[in-house]
Amino acid sequence: MLDTLNPADPGFARDPYPYYARLRTAGPAARVALANGTEAWLVTGYRQAREVLADPRFSNVPPHAAGRPKPDSPAQRARGCLARHMLNTDAPDHTRLRRLTTAAFTPRRVDALRPRIEQLTAELVADVAGELAREGAADLVDAFAFPLPVLVIGEVLGVPAADRADLRTWTYRVGSPADALPAGAVDEAWTRLHAYFTSLIAQKRRIPGDDLFSALIHDAGEGGLDDGELLAMAFLLLFAGYETTMNLLASASLLLLTHPGELAAARQGGPGRWAAVVEEALRHASPLEGTTWRRTTEEVDLGEGVVLPAGASVLVVLAAANRDPEAFAEPDAFRPARYAAAGERAAPHAAFGHGPHFCLGSRLARLEAEIALPMLFGEGSRMPGLSLAADPALLAYRPGLLVRGPRHLPVRPVSAMAPGGTRTG
Repeated sequence: MLDTLNPADPGFARDPYPYYARLRTAGPAARVALANGTEAWLVTGYRQAREVLADPRFSNVPPHAAGRPKPDSPAQRARGCLARHMLNTDAPDHTRLRRLTTAAFTPRRVDALRPRIEQLTAELVADVAGELAREGAADLVDAFAFPLPVLVIGEVLGVPAADRADLRTWTYRVGSPADALPAGAVDEAWTRLHAYFTSLIAQKRRIPGDDLFSALIHDAGEGGLDDGELLAMAFLLLFAGYETTMNLLASASLLLLTHPGELAAARQGGPGRWAAVVEEALRHASPLEGTTWRRTTEEVDLGEGVVLPAGASVLVVLAAANRDPEAFAEPDAFRPARYAAAGERAAPHAAFGHGPHFCLGSRLARLEAEIALPMLFGEGSRMPGLSLAADPALLAYRPGLLVRGPRHLPVRPVSAMAPGGTRTG
């Protein structure tokens, strides 16, 4: 009888780590039955996760869709664009797409975004501070952690400032459960995004800007990208860029609010300590719970008596690998000191993956967090001191096995009392 996992269960979404710890004791990978009727192998160990992610016998190309094909529509075509992005490819296609995209994400290009990210962050901090003054409470996810990365991705894609409110609205809708919105709202958002990015690509071909997306469009190396590949890249940059950074900002904020000693140390420690907070938040609360699904192209022996058959569905669980006690001392503790300059030389976390599909946006995500967290919580911030306005043990988390973060993070000024009569800011 296989262990059955329901990734949509709210209790699992809130705290999946005991389950992963139990799976880890079974060996390098464990076969589980999923609530949707399928089976999969979950890789939970740190060393094994890195090995699998670097092994070409694990393919990223998804199997052909089963069942009746869905009728053609603008929304369906937009969703179909995602099937062409580089996370769903293997070498040599992946090598070509990766090389072209890497050229647009050089450290120099990413670091040049710092002044604009600082400006966008300052504006959002002022907005949240104003909301706190008016309403006495705010949701850091909706008011800050979500809009900041969407605005930054707007800069990366060269979206005109006048269009970014629409981009933010459409992105919010396609990332929301369909039953949480009026009928047809999600399909309409997909349609509008597809039309918008099609138009944007045509515009950038005619009149390039100094944004990263223009550089990608006009790079003719290896034949460049065709319009379909550019659409797929736009969607990948949009969703990968906002989803993971949103979860990082929300989870890091929650960790600081629930660990006042670490918040005080960050305020006193300067940029290096804030950078350590970011690294430890990435490890402790991986924004990507798992990688994209992989499929074995042949039988693979992982050792310790675990043999994966050819054609097996495999998920490397980054959140579990980052809590492996064989790689990290006190893995369930939030201790930024392990990544501080004079720290304990902790193993590099796996939050951005490993191997040929290592996250290209890792530098940008780190940059956003290292700017945003001090502006929210640091000395001299325009934000008042914050306390949680909810019991952290009851916060709802995003369901599923791919991304992880609190869906809402209600806060109030520190002068207000948190649930239970304690101050957590």
